[in-house]
Amino acid sequence: MIERLKTGILIVLVALSLVQTYFLAYRMPWLGTTTRSDQDYVNTELLGQSSNVEQIIYPEELILHLGNDEHSIIYPNTQFYELIVRQRLASREFKGFQVLVKSPLNWEELRRQHKGIELSFTQGVSFELLKRLMKLNTDGVQDNVQLSGIYIYAVEESEEVQAYFFDQNGSTVYQALHVDLTVKDIGDYVGFGEYLPRYTYVRDHLYVASEPIQATEYMYSYEVFTPEQMQRSLFFDSSSTRAIVNRSGSQIYTDGKRGLKVEQNGLWINYTNSVATQTNNVPLGENVFLAVDFVNQHGGWDTSYQLVKVPTQDERYVRFRKYIDQYPVIDISPFNYGYIQLGVQQGVVVEYERSLIKLPQQADRKEIRWLFGGKMLTNQLELYEFADDIVSIYPALKVIPQQEQKIQFVPIWAALLKDGREEVLMDAMPVGYDPERGGRGPQQ
Repeated sequence: MIERLKTGILIVLVALSLVQTYFLAYRMPWLGTTTRSDQDYVNTELLGQSSNVEQIIYPEELILHLGNDEHSIIYPNTQFYELIVRQRLASREFKGFQVLVKSPLNWEELRRQHKGIELSFTQGVSFELLKRLMKLNTDGVQDNVQLSGIYIYAVEESEEVQAYFFDQNGSTVYQALHVDLTVKDIGDYVGFGEYLPRYTYVRDHLYVASEPIQATEYMYSYEVFTPEQMQRSLFFDSSSTRAIVNRSGSQIYTDGKRGLKVEQNGLWINYTNSVATQTNNVPLGENVFLAVDFVNQHGGWDTSYQLVKVPTQDERYVRFRKYIDQYPVIDISPFNYGYIQLGVQQGVVVEYERSLIKLPQQADRKEIRWLFGGKMLTNQLELYEFADDIVSIYPALKVIPQQEQKIQFVPIWAALLKDGREEVLMDAMPVGYDPERGGRGPQQ
């Protein structure tokens, strides 16, 4: 009798083991401890490309100081830029950081006379995030320090290379005492600028092209992420949402806690999440990683983007700027375009703004346009109303929406102001004008 009882118990245990194995293998929903909170989302198909933090952190300008007050500038997504920044500098180590106190160095004189390179982050990047681009050992320095640029130059007399990291507030300079670069390395980097257009040093970090610059105009046919796709992606249960059309014609989806406002005839969204946060003391840098992951899951990236705004103690926004080839796209009211912005609060995305326009990999048409340089550009700078507030001048693209789902990108000289605004400083030369031919040239 006892033996039969033991045999029966053994059979039951084996059967239960097989059933449990089956459930675990197929992840039956009632097993396990995972619960869904109000902050979970439905991850739909990837509408754009996926990206990571390493791909969106890079300087907007690589300035080459050739000596004798000659300078060139290399912009992102070009061959020389990728070679110097992404390949060579990324593999070199900087360590032994110290605060430079009461430095006797004349930065303007050094930029004018010494060979060197400068990486410009005019809107700021933290040491923590910069480590995703470069090999930095910053023991003793706070990772959340915001930097505006890096200046590396060669002291040819002593065969030394000096590297300085500038605080965004302009109050502190950090020197890396140990730099894994040689004077020859700097000479090689600077050598890339020998045949590039020259720029004139004006003041601080401001440079003006000494000659006309060749640029590119683009025409694209585009697709559109539908509001329904974004609704399914951003709401836990899209079937529980209701749609409202307000007086301005904008459409609003809401489930009582979240809202999705669709504007510009279905081309722009503004998403808000009023769910109370549950996470405390999230490091500011972590919010950037969270923002990148959120975009990956809710819309993706239709082209290259650059991180241009990071959260601070007083500012919760993360902003990414669109690039087409080497040109940033500036946002010009009233047509919102050219950026993705997220409001992040204690580890939760509470705001999300972006365009629903998806660009294809290839443009319908590209056309050479020329940007003014030299005296014409200098005169325009002097006449500009906010000239004293300009932080940087650079070639960029302004957006001109067209009919039949087409969009045009026209090159301009853009100006970045101290308050973060980007404005058109000067339009390109007329279509077909070629200053190298002294007038109108053949269409490219």
